[in-house]
Amino acid sequence: MMSSQENPYAGQGAVLLDIGGGVGALVVTMPASLAGAEIEARHVPDHGGHLSHVEVLRRPSPAGAVCSAVFGELEAGTYELYQRPAGPVRVRATVTGGRVTQTTWPNT
Repeated sequence: MMSSQENPYAGQGAVLLDIGGGVGALVVTMPASLAGAEIEARHVPDHGGHLSHVEVLRRPSPAGAVCSAVFGELEAGTYELYQRPAGPVRVRATVTGGRVTQTTWPNT
């Protein structure tokens, strides 16, 4: 993953999603207080594979800037999300192949 420090244009435009077949995407609306935080998605059950992680970014929307974490390519299945490096699980989401799943991170 490339952080906004490495890519000053991150969060300023469209996000490329590589979905189809058994691969979907997950978009998590985040509290503004977590802008810049790293969020990790762990497959359930954990099969010891690569853990996807993304930075929470402010992104433009028709309603104004929205903070979000966008996982553009996840295998279909259930995921537990937490703040890196080892925060408590805050969200559990099921990703469907060929679709974009949307959820919201709790404010507390």
